[in-house]
Amino acid sequence: MATQTAEDFKTPDPTATTRAAVLIIDDEPIAIKNLSYVLNREGYTVTTRSTGTGGFKALEDQTFDVVITDLKMEKVDGMGILKKALETDPDLPVILLTGHGSYDSVVKAMKMGAYHYLSKPYQLDDIREIVKNALELVRLKRENKRLKSRISEAPPGVQLLTQDPHMLGLINTMRQIAPSECNVIISGENGTGRELAARFIHVNSPRSDQPFIVVNCSALQDEVLADELFGHADQGSKQGLITDAAGGTLFLDEIDRLSPGLQVKLLRAIQDKALQGPDDKPDIPLNVRFLAATNRDLEQAVSEGQFREDLFYRLNIIHIHLPPLTERTEDIALLAYYFLKKYSRLMNKDIDDFEPEVIEALNQYHFPGNIRELENLIERAVVLTTGNTITLAQLPPGLTEHSLSVMRFNKNRLPTLDEQEIEYIKWVLDKCGGNRTRAAAILGIDRVSLWRKIKKNNL
Repeated sequence: MATQTAEDFKTPDPTATTRAAVLIIDDEPIAIKNLSYVLNREGYTVTTRSTGTGGFKALEDQTFDVVITDLKMEKVDGMGILKKALETDPDLPVILLTGHGSYDSVVKAMKMGAYHYLSKPYQLDDIREIVKNALELVRLKRENKRLKSRISEAPPGVQLLTQDPHMLGLINTMRQIAPSECNVIISGENGTGRELAARFIHVNSPRSDQPFIVVNCSALQDEVLADELFGHADQGSKQGLITDAAGGTLFLDEIDRLSPGLQVKLLRAIQDKALQGPDDKPDIPLNVRFLAATNRDLEQAVSEGQFREDLFYRLNIIHIHLPPLTERTEDIALLAYYFLKKYSRLMNKDIDDFEPEVIEALNQYHFPGNIRELENLIERAVVLTTGNTITLAQLPPGLTEHSLSVMRFNKNRLPTLDEQEIEYIKWVLDKCGGNRTRAAAILGIDRVSLWRKIKKNNL
């Protein structure tokens, strides 16, 4: 039977909006009354049964997110409920309520897959916390299964995996512009997938069966890059990469690193749709689509005289800006499963899942290296894993030893004090699971002041 305190009948936190379904099975009416009252007040949908047989039937008829059951009951006991619950849903958390002298049964139940147990008399605060944690665990497991299913069903070819609304809008834009001949600038931090976006545009265009040639403008010295791009006639003519891309697409990564002289030559080629012929020979016609990428603000580079304005406007017919991974956190788990499948296959390993704590740690990390860093982390984890599940032990220690995440600043403007405050409040609320009372205590303000800030800033 539960031990009550005045706190047990408090007003529920208004941030608890989840209508999770909880099944309570106990043959003690007072236990059912207290548990159902408290969990209803927490915002859950509660179903109660006073017999194991009734609980067994409820599991057949309804879907639940958590089951709380007494261990000792007539006919169908808690072990029978546990077995039925796990047959219904292997991820369904079952919390056992036990009396004295039930140690052997508890050990057996935990080995069978019970989520937790509480010895009577227990504190209702403990039930609150355990149910909350169980719901978070089942949410993560179900979400991870959904993501794994999405990865399995993904079609082959160049994919931009996302469930982020902003990224879905960008993909739709890229599909729309792919059939056209317009040049495109793709901007974004290193590791956000600029080249993958360029390939996506290419494979969805009429040029998809023609060459897609990548040139990193920062990888070669100026003279060598000029020869690679435009070719040369010394000691026998050599065709340049622009000519090699005939009929297809030329992707110029880190376009901002082109020297002024090469910018002029590239501008002339784009404007004339031709390359200047050697000596007195005629110009060579060009049929190439140009896609360019940069991690800089090219408009600022133009205003500072570091990039030609006329070349910028020739390339910037359409501008696609890829957000950093911290602005599309919904995609972290999706991409993690994609890389898990990729590297498990490459290394001939049977690894098919993450512990929920791993996904939680990845979601809290700020990823300065974006998607490329995430891919490297998963590849490393697959190398180190000996079982079939990635655990926290396979992640770098620094990733799980978090303090306050590094805030990303706009490269062209420092954030205001109000913006810093908003980001910090959001971070603290996230760490507190949305609990405003705890967040207010950490922030050093009262709950009413926090509520006003949340309302004012639409948090």
